[in-house]
Amino acid sequence: MTTLGIPPTHHDAVRFYGPDIATDPDELYHGLRQRQGPVVPILLDGDVPAWFVTGYREVHQITSNPDLFARDSRRWREWPRIPDDWPLMPYVGWTPSVMFAEGAEHHRRAGAIGDALDGIDRTELTSLCARAADRLIDEFAGDGTADLVSQFAAQVPAHVVAALYGLPAADIPVLVADIAESLDVGETAVQAHQRIHARMQQLVKDKHAQPGHDVPSRLLGHAAQLTDDEVVIDLLVVMAAAQAPTGNWIGNALRLMLVDDQFSLELQGGRSSVSQALNEVLWRQTPTQNFIGRWAAHDCDLGGQRIHRGDLLVLGLAAANADPHVQPTGSAYSADNTDNRAHMSFGHGEHGCPFPAPELAEIIAKTSVEVLLDRLPDVDLSVPADELQWRPSVWMRGLFALPVVFTPTAAQ
Repeated sequence: MTTLGIPPTHHDAVRFYGPDIATDPDELYHGLRQRQGPVVPILLDGDVPAWFVTGYREVHQITSNPDLFARDSRRWREWPRIPDDWPLMPYVGWTPSVMFAEGAEHHRRAGAIGDALDGIDRTELTSLCARAADRLIDEFAGDGTADLVSQFAAQVPAHVVAALYGLPAADIPVLVADIAESLDVGETAVQAHQRIHARMQQLVKDKHAQPGHDVPSRLLGHAAQLTDDEVVIDLLVVMAAAQAPTGNWIGNALRLMLVDDQFSLELQGGRSSVSQALNEVLWRQTPTQNFIGRWAAHDCDLGGQRIHRGDLLVLGLAAANADPHVQPTGSAYSADNTDNRAHMSFGHGEHGCPFPAPELAEIIAKTSVEVLLDRLPDVDLSVPADELQWRPSVWMRGLFALPVVFTPTAAQ
């Protein structure tokens, strides 16, 4: 990609890409905040200018003001310089989904999704998650070793969402494989996404013919009168939002419980520390580190910077969680308050994760971790903790692998 002229506001901007940018995210966010304050000029891939928001108050201000900081990416004034194969196109490329809808249209779409998700019985969801976790654990329980990322954490959400969508059990393994492939950076990711899209189109047709007690049927029957195309693309949005973030939430919590002395003593089948570990992860290693984004609808001032109409703002969710105004130096984060929901890990405002998605994600994560600890009470890392490797991304926070050992047990 050819680098074009960098605006004067970004002559000293940090390049927010490259092989080393995510080596130490905490230090990165701290350094940017210390040097340049709560709103930092950055350059995305190809030296495309943007603003990185590290301040908790500023992220809150942006997400609370959708008329000024809007979601429709077609507002971006940098589009003339962005090629079709730009690496971040999946984050900024406009689609007619709830993700980029604004105003009354967003309320219509998000309201329907929220109602469809709220129709999920929480007790039934817990049972569904437990069964999915048990099935996955059965596949490696007799081995005495496993990778809790690829064999467990990354798979549970897809199994659960497929069931909530009313897909036949026989279809779930193929869908799970396609979801994993679509989230990869390989050449086959596009084809995998196309297969998932086609499967959702067929699912909507099937639910028209035979409605059930599932999310697609509730969307199709909602008073918002969504079109089939709207239901298909929003089902894909919900699936993507549930898959990688929830999978990384599970994996990051298991890592914390295996490496942190605060939790390791309670691993013997105990459940008292699971909620605490999950909440700690949202503050310290939140799965969605940074989010693209918002586009300024008008010129304005934010955090000491002059933001121009059409500028892109990247929301630093992890940086905001670590803002000293929220987490003073030396604080224990949320360790003593498992009900603390002040973090920005699910976003905020009308474009944050719609109610009740965070609650449902927590049920999936909590149940998965509890089942695993019950089934494998002596689970332990099979490598030194400092050998665990984070994926090199400033967007998502998750491990490549979480190798463990345990006493082999029979499948249930």
